[in-house]
Amino acid sequence: MSLRVAARLAARELRGGLKGFRVFLGCVILGVAAIAAVGTVRESIAEGLAQEGARLLGGDAEIELTYRFADEVERAWMAETATQVSEIVDFRSMASAGEERALTQVKSVDTAYPLVGSVETNPPLPIEEALAGQGGLPGAILHPLLTERLGVGPGDTIRLGTQDFRVMAELVSEPDNATAGFALGPRTIVATEALANSGLLAPGTLFTTRYRLDLPPGTDLAATPAAAEETLQDSGLRWSDARNGAPGAAEFVDRLGAFLVLVGLSGLAVGGVGISAALRGYLAGKTHVIATLRTLGASQRVIFLTYFIQVGVLALFGILLGLALGVGVPVLLSPIIEARLPVPAVFSAYPGPMAEAALYSLLTVLIFTLWPLARARDTRAAALYRDALTQARALPAPIFIAWTVVLLLALIVAATCFSGTLWLTLWTAGGIAGALFLLALAALGIRALSQALRPRTRGKPALSWALAAIGGPGSTAGPVVLSLGLGLSVLAAIGQIDQNLRGAIERDLPDQAPSFFFVDIQKDQMPGFMARMEEDEGVTRIDQAPMLRGIITRINDKPAAEVAGNHWVLEGDRGVTYAAAKPGRETVTEGEWWPEDYAGEPLVSFAAEEAAEMGLKIGDMLTVNILGRDVTARVASFREVDFSSAGMGFILVMNEAALAGAPHTFLATVYSDQASESAIFNDIAEAYPNVTAVRVRDAIEQFSGLLAGLASATAWGAAATLLTGFLVLIGAAAADQRSRSYEAAILKTLGATRARILAGLTLRAALLGAAAGSVALAAGITGAWAVSHFIMETGFEVAWGPAIAVVTGGALISLLAGLGFALDPMSAKPARVLRSAD
Repeated sequence: MSLRVAARLAARELRGGLKGFRVFLGCVILGVAAIAAVGTVRESIAEGLAQEGARLLGGDAEIELTYRFADEVERAWMAETATQVSEIVDFRSMASAGEERALTQVKSVDTAYPLVGSVETNPPLPIEEALAGQGGLPGAILHPLLTERLGVGPGDTIRLGTQDFRVMAELVSEPDNATAGFALGPRTIVATEALANSGLLAPGTLFTTRYRLDLPPGTDLAATPAAAEETLQDSGLRWSDARNGAPGAAEFVDRLGAFLVLVGLSGLAVGGVGISAALRGYLAGKTHVIATLRTLGASQRVIFLTYFIQVGVLALFGILLGLALGVGVPVLLSPIIEARLPVPAVFSAYPGPMAEAALYSLLTVLIFTLWPLARARDTRAAALYRDALTQARALPAPIFIAWTVVLLLALIVAATCFSGTLWLTLWTAGGIAGALFLLALAALGIRALSQALRPRTRGKPALSWALAAIGGPGSTAGPVVLSLGLGLSVLAAIGQIDQNLRGAIERDLPDQAPSFFFVDIQKDQMPGFMARMEEDEGVTRIDQAPMLRGIITRINDKPAAEVAGNHWVLEGDRGVTYAAAKPGRETVTEGEWWPEDYAGEPLVSFAAEEAAEMGLKIGDMLTVNILGRDVTARVASFREVDFSSAGMGFILVMNEAALAGAPHTFLATVYSDQASESAIFNDIAEAYPNVTAVRVRDAIEQFSGLLAGLASATAWGAAATLLTGFLVLIGAAAADQRSRSYEAAILKTLGATRARILAGLTLRAALLGAAAGSVALAAGITGAWAVSHFIMETGFEVAWGPAIAVVTGGALISLLAGLGFALDPMSAKPARVLRSAD
């Protein structure tokens, strides 16, 4: 009976239109749209990767081996399993043309490449013709960046190692580029057989072989990897297939999408503030209606359900509009978005992201509307007649507090399930809650400070009126600080983290990092290499070590992932070296280093921090696959390894006797002044063509570009939060317009000019915005410091450029909203306003 009556009353109320609910709807629509848009792009990329898996991978499946070619057993299994096999070798090398030299990522291929798709070149050439070359030299296809750096074009000659190649064409696109990962140099494609005399694929050098498989129709992709592991056990292979053709790209997109959704939740929290404020204002305007209903016998349940139904109907309407906007915009802009994405995407309306956005918004609406509705329900009719809702108790009944807690937990659980990152979700939720709490306290503090400062503003009427309005009854300090503050806090934190990371990478790291990494130095080349470095006065330090790569496959005779989980050390191969004496710049934290003449069972010293994360103990047995051979070593010690300086650091160091007989090369890091770098680079490239030189400054520059893209994507997510805050601010300004008109009428009656009144209104808006920006800056700096210190483990300095921008931006946004609603109070006739005042 109560529900039926409430439904009829709610329907009559809704006939009056959306007046009073525009901000409510706007907040719902923006919050849903932001999360739906991120989810739609993420799902579109996932679908594109799924549909184009074989093309992106270059075949139905791929077997990857580290620094070796497949042996006869492995080749026989692949020939038996697949209808066609293509072998690709991937490595870094120095390309030279005359006096010019540049780092390049080389892909050498066989005649079967590519199994899927095609290589596009400029001028257009079949890949067979391009790699065949001309004039007695094998051919090469170069990325345009590489031809520009070397100053070459089709018909010119370049050298890789000790082999000359004829440049036949520039690379336009390669079908399997999404699997290439992070590359320090532009691409070069050559035939593998042409590298036989180059010296670049000698035993122990660093390269990766990938065997692309064209599987028979109907092959079970879920069962085949297990068969490969069983048949080729202990080979150290890594399996990929068309179910996820670009696993690195997919994982990156998923993580970035999850993070942006969590940023979007902060936008929903800002929207929740606006929703709550809009509903309180709407209910305050319905005082006489509610009082009449209570007088006529309407129960608390009927009052609650009447307005709960209205909120529910309008929230569903807002959610539908938000979904249409959040899904429609990415789909409409799909040609532009696809052109900027490095991976394929299939844009459409996907139910998963829509359900996720709708659930988040529905829970947010319930959380932020329960208390205003509960206060209206608990207010007596007599109090309604006297002073709207202000006489109701501050806290609602315990049942509503309990429901709010339940809904908050449901929101956190939903965010955890959808994002897949429990700790990031909990930190985000805690950060949002903490920020809202601090901002609420700050709003109270701003009001108190305004009241305290007002007596000191004699002779400054505009400032006095502004402080009186901020600190007096009916102040909009709360909504302004909350709505602007949270969005600005996110932006401030992002700006500070971005600037500090850039500072650590571009300013601090070059001072600590070596100038060069030299890779693939043969043992007989080491004396000449060291002599060249030691005679150079610009070289301040040289570190060198034997260099092998290995994959940790087992821990205590159990699969490594089963013991240590998905730790990053187990994701792919890791650098391995051997040493008789302990490296001079490292400290043993537990266990003991072996004697220099030790020749017993294989021993390993492991990086201490990573060992603790993986749960390793002294005496554990590690099985490491090196060049297809398993080496099982006992953990003898843990060492502190500093990876932050980009210098030489190994997770695993074994005793000399364990690895000295394996084919390997040497790695060297050279620290020099900038003036000596060019001569070092050219001399080594000329004397040792097989040696690859990685200039650290180039790597830093490339990584900084990647970092800029991530910061930009995150900033756009934060901008959506700020837009919601601006909408809430507009709602607060609109709700305050009547009191501003009354205030302006009183001031005009007392002789104030329009200029002074406008100055007072302007100062009020600017001061509130600047205060919100200042509080947001403090919160953002605190959050950024915590991320830099505890997560990224880098130093932290306040970046004053972004800091000033945040405070200034807060003042300008508040000022724009305030000035937008200053026209009516300025133009209103005092007599008409004062006559109509209650």
